[in-house]
Amino acid sequence: MGIQKASFGMGCFWGAEEAFSKVDGVVSTAVGYMGGNLENPTYEQVCTGKTGHAETVQLEYDTEKISYEEVLEVFWDYIDPTSINRQGPDYGTQYSSVIFYHSEEQKMLALKSKEELEKSGKYKKPIVTQIVPASTFYRAEEYHQRYFEKHGGSCHV
Repeated sequence: MGIQKASFGMGCFWGAEEAFSKVDGVVSTAVGYMGGNLENPTYEQVCTGKTGHAETVQLEYDTEKISYEEVLEVFWDYIDPTSINRQGPDYGTQYSSVIFYHSEEQKMLALKSKEELEKSGKYKKPIVTQIVPASTFYRAEEYHQRYFEKHGGSCHV
């Protein structure tokens, strides 16, 4: 299958990108905005909560080295899937927990992984992570790309 694309809303995209950039088999990452109703949104516009976009990490991964199921494990391990429009100290619609699928196979695997997590009993509250079709990915401003690599620091995880 080669190189495939995956996209996730995981709260602050700086930490999400950092988490995926360390995963063997992930060949590239970018942060941006997905799921909203405004073309080419800016960070300031997304932060108003009025555009409907989620801060998103989009990655390309090598299926010879990592499966989509394993990519999903990284996602589930990183977030609190019971929190609506909030991850750690960050809150607002732009911080929603979302799996944006790029194919019917990704949709099926995402739904299956969510169901397995629900059945596991790991969380007492319901899992509210959305699973929706990927839409246009708007790459965030350059200063957001690989933010922690450039500036140091870390997120809530």
